[in-house]
Amino acid sequence: MTTTPTTPRKKKIRLGELLLRENVITELQLQDALQRQKQTGKKLGRALTDVGAITEKELHEFLARHLEIDYIDLANLNLQHTTVRLLPEAHARRYRALVLQADHNEALIGMADPTDIFAYDAISRSLHRPLRIGLVKESDLLRTIDMMYRRTDEIEALAAEVRDDLSTDDVNIDSLLVDEGAADAPVIKLLQTMFRDALQVGASDIHIEPEESVLRIRQRVDGVLQEQTLEGKGVAGAVVTRLKLMSGLDISEKRLPQDGRFTVRVGDASVDVRVSTMPIQHGESVVLRLLDQSTNLIGLEELGMPTSILEKFERLIERPSGLILVTGPTGSGKTTTLYSALKRVNRAGTKIITVEDPVEYRLERINQVQVNSKIGLNFARVLRTALRQDPDVILVGEMRDNETVEIGLRAAMTGHLVFSTLHTVSAPATLERLLDMGAAPYLVAASLQAIVAQRLIRRVCESCAQTATPTPGQRAWLYGMLGDERARHLQFVEGRGCNYCHLTGYRGRIGVYELLEMNSSMTDAIRCNDISRFNHLADENINYRPLSLAALDYATEGRTTLAEVMRVAGGADALADEQVASEVCSTSEPVASISGIEPSDTAVLAAVPE
Repeated sequence: MTTTPTTPRKKKIRLGELLLRENVITELQLQDALQRQKQTGKKLGRALTDVGAITEKELHEFLARHLEIDYIDLANLNLQHTTVRLLPEAHARRYRALVLQADHNEALIGMADPTDIFAYDAISRSLHRPLRIGLVKESDLLRTIDMMYRRTDEIEALAAEVRDDLSTDDVNIDSLLVDEGAADAPVIKLLQTMFRDALQVGASDIHIEPEESVLRIRQRVDGVLQEQTLEGKGVAGAVVTRLKLMSGLDISEKRLPQDGRFTVRVGDASVDVRVSTMPIQHGESVVLRLLDQSTNLIGLEELGMPTSILEKFERLIERPSGLILVTGPTGSGKTTTLYSALKRVNRAGTKIITVEDPVEYRLERINQVQVNSKIGLNFARVLRTALRQDPDVILVGEMRDNETVEIGLRAAMTGHLVFSTLHTVSAPATLERLLDMGAAPYLVAASLQAIVAQRLIRRVCESCAQTATPTPGQRAWLYGMLGDERARHLQFVEGRGCNYCHLTGYRGRIGVYELLEMNSSMTDAIRCNDISRFNHLADENINYRPLSLAALDYATEGRTTLAEVMRVAGGADALADEQVASEVCSTSEPVASISGIEPSDTAVLAAVPE
């Protein structure tokens, strides 16, 4: 039985002519947009917004009025997965459409192009009910598709299929999985789906953690883990064994940790996967670090450094020699910062050598060396060889031991520009770490030029941001940081949670930086091995702004929340420790030399996410 659509199909219109007729754009703007459309292949509406002829919101509001349909803001809708998935994902992506509401009588469809007659007909045939059309922003629609069409159900179904295969076969799982040609094997399809889902939500890591009767899969998105639990014994063993085969690891060794890597293609993306296994109570835990090689390396200006820090950093990396360190916890973006610096200095007249474990980005003209400790190719050995290769710039992935530190410092002192990383909680704490690793004070004083400490904090979701009132604990922290007068007048925001941010209130991350540049007084303190004086000089340096204050700037600008600042910078616990440290230092000898850690560092270290 044929039904009559609720919303009559609109006649296909020429968008450019319509906008021109209504004096929304000029003839010159239309020609510019048509030229851009010819070059890029994008639709005219996108080309018009790209050339600045009209904003995306203005365009959609104009079209909605002309077509006499509603303009719908997807962020304000409470979408249901079962409703959205009435339309297959392939149709949703192809026709740029979403089922927003549906019952037996009709379906409300959000479309980026409501004049697309072919899309209208295809969706109508797929849903078998009358359609009511609303206009939505294409960028919002694509983000919502990525969120609503998560592959969690598919992952669960494939895990059940793997479990069924294992229960019906009498062969050993290790020998079963050695057949590399079984591309349609359930375990391979399960892994492929896991990788697609992780890339779709922008995950940086996948954690595979077996328990007695379940397999726990967690993805780190914007620095925070999201969890899915799969039922079934044996699924974990099949997944881990397949990953070991892909990484070239020993599948028979389950008692010792192993590290490996492999590259996998997911759609059009080439993903470099770093694998780390560790024996636990119910099998082996595996962490997969994902690096999309298809994405372009960002430039220094895109890192999010404040202008004052960016200008100094750009000047520092142009120096002919010296050591520049970037510090922070695991996953804080240190490697991205250093590679952005290399991209800036990568010229035909500059010889650059990197020593890494592993090589994370591949750059033209740069000699990149992968460390391999199994054959004795460690950081120190590669560094010694690199110095005989006549380099101008050397990147050491991480300074891990005394020998690497000493060679790096001597290279910086003898006319080379050296970049490297360290795991420290702040820029001033880096000196203690270097000396603790056995570096000679005179070498550090002669070589060290600057230290950049950084963190990644989550951005407030722009789609659901709203004014926030600080809690009593947050207010106490603010008063301790800034004083009553300044803290009282500050305003903050938070995300209430929406479809675009997976109900977290956050979407994306931004870097927070502090830069400590050495001066003559600080260099003298280093040479004299006077850590206490060095820390005092760093605190008194008018050009040095601590991470906590830099993060607080983002909160007052509405780019992140006060809770996120306190999580990253240490929060109330750090304040309490600073007060205790102040009291101790006023009545006793300095305690900076105890274990090489300041009292305030302990709380900060505990608060920093891995």
